[in-house]
Parts: sequence; structure tokens; C-alpha cells
Amino acid sequence: MSYQQDFIHVSGPEPHRPRTRAIIASHPEVKSLIGKNPYTALIILACVGVQFILAYFLRDQSWWLIIAMAWLVGAFPTHTLFVCIHEAAHNLIFKRPRWNIYAGIFANLPSLIPSAIAFKSSHIKHHSFQGVHELDADLPSYWEARLINNYSIGKAIWLLLFPFFQSFRMWRCRQAFVVDRWVVLNFIVQFGFDILVVYLFGWKFLAYMALSFTFSIGLHPLGARWIQEHYLVLDQKQETYSYYGALNGLNMNVGFHNEHHDMPSIPWNNLPKLKEMAPEYYNNLLYHRSYVKLFFQFLFSQEIGLFSRIVRKDRGNVQISDDSTPDLKLLTEPGLPVNIARGLHLAKMKNGI
Repeated sequence: MSYQQDFIHVSGPEPHRPRTRAIIASHPEVKSLIGKNPYTALIILACVGVQFILAYFLRDQSWWLIIAMAWLVGAFPTHTLFVCIHEAAHNLIFKRPRWNIYAGIFANLPSLIPSAIAFKSSHIKHHSFQGVHELDADLPSYWEARLINNYSIGKAIWLLLFPFFQSFRMWRCRQAFVVDRWVVLNFIVQFGFDILVVYLFGWKFLAYMALSFTFSIGLHPLGARWIQEHYLVLDQKQETYSYYGALNGLNMNVGFHNEHHDMPSIPWNNLPKLKEMAPEYYNNLLYHRSYVKLFFQFLFSQEIGLFSRIVRKDRGNVQISDDSTPDLKLLTEPGLPVNIARGLHLAKMKNGI
């Protein structure tokens, strides 16, 4: 199979909306899995604490030790914090949306870049408009895909600089980003934290956290998560893939990606239960078992590159309207007055958010 020079274009809707309908029709008991998990806040506190302690003890160490610790240790709690930000984006930690925003901003601290609120708005659009290039910031830009192509060195650089490539996509997906008071708060808190730790503990403290963040979502087996979710590694037609490997224990079941897209209102601890309740909808799907294998497969396979994604133009087939039936509301967070069809941002939520 040769490497294509364009995305795979389809005309049909994304696969999760019809599967959600079918699952609820045959297994209405899955609705019991919907809820909040406030214990996620404890995981946030623990991971932030671990990164702070490690950075403190490494503040006067040699650079080789700081880099090694960031790759071998620090990448894991930082990646877990990114998963916590994802949970907060879906309001799956606390009942009050405002508290989820605060949890996401706090979990963002060791990553050093104020991205929690920007991720929140773009990620909800990713669920609502999966594969629509001008609205789904999870898709690479055309210039990005052409630049990297399927070259191993290019893909390695892309993973290493993944946060920067991701940030450039906001210019393409401007409808997915809104600058509001919560974005401003995220910037103020984050840069205030960055300045304070440099003043109190020095640049090496900050460097350890920065390297941990870079490795956690980039040139590291954990970075294979971005390939796992929607890249067409195993099949040219299946659009979303789950990961059922050992790292789900550390990463709060983030590998259950088909399950999450089908039911985004289910918190991380209940996603394996969804698969157990409706096995006939998941056992026939292809999935990954090893991030290490996928990491090297992505890097060195000439058949896989940034164009290995599915795109669609028909927004009408993937958006959710105001008169959505109860089962379709499970694709978003219950109780949030957000008109996704009109592209409104989560700043329109209740309680003034």
C-alpha cells in the first residue's frame, strides 16, 4: 500500500452518533454510567505535587539528569494531568461547570503553557464536528501534513514539537476558539505560576516541567496516543481506535477512545464498564495494545503519515441541533445550554460561564 498525498475524503457522518443510538436502544442501562467523578481532583493534586517535588529536588542537578528524569518519570504524571484537563473539559469532575474550569487550570500548571481552556473549546468541537477540517483542530493542517509527509525524521520532529504544531491549527479553526474571561484567567494564573517558580527556584525547576510536558505529548511512547486515536494505522475505513494496554492504568483509561466518543458524558472510571455492557459494539473493532509498538510503527512505516486521516465536508451530518433527542444529548455534556449547531462556545453555559 502506497502513501497517499491527501486525506481520505468521505461523505458520510462520523461513526459515533449512530452507534450511540444503537447502544442506548439495545442497552439502556448504560445511562447509569453517566455522572461525575470528584476523586479525579485528588489525582490532579497528587500529580501536581509529584511534579513540584521532583522539580524542586532537580533544580540544582546536572542537565543530563533533568532530561533523563523528565523522559523516564515526569512525562507520566504530566500526561495524566492532560487527561484530567480532558475530564474537566467535559465537566466530568464536579457538578458545577465553574469548578471544572478551576480544576483544569490547576491541572495545567506543570505544563507551563496556558492551554486548558483553549483545549476545552476546541475539543468539544472535535466531538461535534469530527473530521470537518475547518472545525476539527485534531486534524493536521494541509501545510503541516505536506511538510512532514511520511518521512521518519519529519515525524520525529513533529512529535517533538507537537504542542507548537497544535497551536498553529487555531488559525485554521478560528471558529473553535473564543477568547473569554476564562482564557484570560488561564493565562494570568499560568504565567504567574511560571514567573513565580523561576523567581523562587530557578530555571532548571522550570526546565524539568517544560521537558516533562514536551515528552508527555511528543517524542515518547506516550505521544503515540495521538496516533492511536484517529490515525488510519490498522485500517483505511475505521475512523477511531481504542487502546487496551497496560498504560490505561496510569492514563485514567484514556485509551478507551471509541467508548469515550460514543458516550462523552461517562467519566474515565466507567468507560471499561461501557465496553463490558455493550461488547457486541466494540469487540468487532480494531484496537491497539502497545504504545511502544505504535510509536515505532508510526515513525518508520512509509505507509503512515499525517495524511492518514479521514475528513468530511458535510457539517450537517455531524452536528447536533437544538431539538436533539435524549440519546444524542449523550454526545455532549447533559444540562449544558450549548447550541453546537450554531458554533456557540462553552462560555454560554449556565451560571454565567
